[in-house]
Amino acid sequence: MTGQLADRAVVALDLSRVADKAALMDAVAAALALPDWFGRNWDALLDSLCDPSVWPTAAADRGLLLVVTGWAPYAHARPDEWRVAHEILTEASEGPAPVTVALALG
Repeated sequence: MTGQLADRAVVALDLSRVADKAALMDAVAAALALPDWFGRNWDALLDSLCDPSVWPTAAADRGLLLVVTGWAPYAHARPDEWRVAHEILTEASEGPAPVTVALALG
């Protein structure tokens, strides 16, 4: 697994249609092709982001660059949920697994 950001597998996480926590969990599960047993709760989200064994194969081999798009409407509509999601994304990117989270501004 590489430590170089440019070598990481890019996975897009489009939140433009996300209106609540359940839809967020569904979007993450789809983007990362998570297993059916993904718990769709905050703890399971953090665990999945920090566990390369459940990432797509290319990401498990090269590291993950998760590019989050369309997040602003969800953040404004559900600020408390977004605060928790943002904390989890931050914690995952600061952990030992080779994952970087980028919030796209446009």
